[in-house]
Amino acid sequence: MSGIFIQMTGMSGAGKSTMTFKAADILREMGYNVEVIDGDEYREGLCKDLGFSKQDRNTNIRRLSFVGKVLSRNNVVCIMSAINPYDDIRKEVKLNNTLAKTVFVKCDVDTLIKRDPKGLYARALLPADDPNHIPNFTGISDPFEEPDDADLTIETSDMTIDNSVNELVSFVLRNTGEKL
Repeated sequence: MSGIFIQMTGMSGAGKSTMTFKAADILREMGYNVEVIDGDEYREGLCKDLGFSKQDRNTNIRRLSFVGKVLSRNNVVCIMSAINPYDDIRKEVKLNNTLAKTVFVKCDVDTLIKRDPKGLYARALLPADDPNHIPNFTGISDPFEEPDDADLTIETSDMTIDNSVNELVSFVLRNTGEKL
């Protein structure tokens, strides 16, 4: 079994974390060593000194992908679940790690606003002077650049979570040399 580093990318609420944790459980049951690098969790530790400017977001991804690079070269299936909104940094990650793959978790903004599991879109759409307003929110007041070279695109607005997870697991198996 060889390692792999999956950099998930997609807007908040698209299903990255849900898919990642479910896929990780399935892969562990199959005998894989799996590590999930959850953007929210790492923001509380390794990246707590960072804000949400483009520079800070890129530094965040560089740090997370460095961890992923070390793990993947040691035969760990490493899945990074982070918004990862900028195409240039995603390409940099792939350039610096031959085991890196990009999975775009695509979901249209209308569906994301309807889902809004954390209430973030509602807050991002508030007037800027509202104390609950979230500034620099990806896809609303900050850009999200869709990857033009994703190794896999999973459209979660059109798929069940189980189908999305199965697609991710199959992708990992194909890219680690396992037979399906």
